[in-house]
Parts: sequence; C-alpha cells; structure tokens
Amino acid sequence: MHGSKSVRPATKSELERLYRALADLEDPSDVAALLEDICTIREVEEMSQRLEVARLLSIGEPYITITEKTGASATTIARVSKSLYHGAGGYARVLGIT
Repeated sequence: MHGSKSVRPATKSELERLYRALADLEDPSDVAALLEDICTIREVEEMSQRLEVARLLSIGEPYITITEKTGASATTIARVSKSLYHGAGGYARVLGIT
C-alpha cells in the first residue's frame, strides 16, 4: 500500500520503559514535555478529553451533558465508561475512586 507505514507492536520491554519514564516524572511540566515529544498535539488533546469524560462520568453526569461540555462523541463516552468501570483501574486511580 502506497503511503502506509507498517508498525510492529511494541515489545514488553519497550512498553515497560515508557511506563517507567512516565512514572519517574514528578513535575507536570516534565510530563507535558515528554508527551509533546512522543505524541501529536491531537493525541494529547484526545487523552485529556478522555480523562475529563471519565471525571464527569465518575460524578454521575449524563452522556448528553458530557458531550456538551467536552465535545466527545457517544462512542468515546461509552468506551471511557467501559474502561472506567470495567477496565484496568487506571482512571479510578487517577481520579481517586475506590
């Protein structure tokens, strides 16, 4: 396919190195700099939007309100909801939900 890039899946050690790099950064400006280097602006904005969607879901906001406040689609909200309530627990940890 012309113009397409084939990207191999990251190895376990590569993923662990990324997770450790993020965990080692204590200053939000350092995290921002790393994310700016690794991700596109759009990717960072999408992650930020998903975290806000999770926060709004966690306080009981309805989908329509979340869409109005964040611009997120119903599909994105549903995916975040699934992860928030049935995922690995990352959103819960960040949002302080027990």
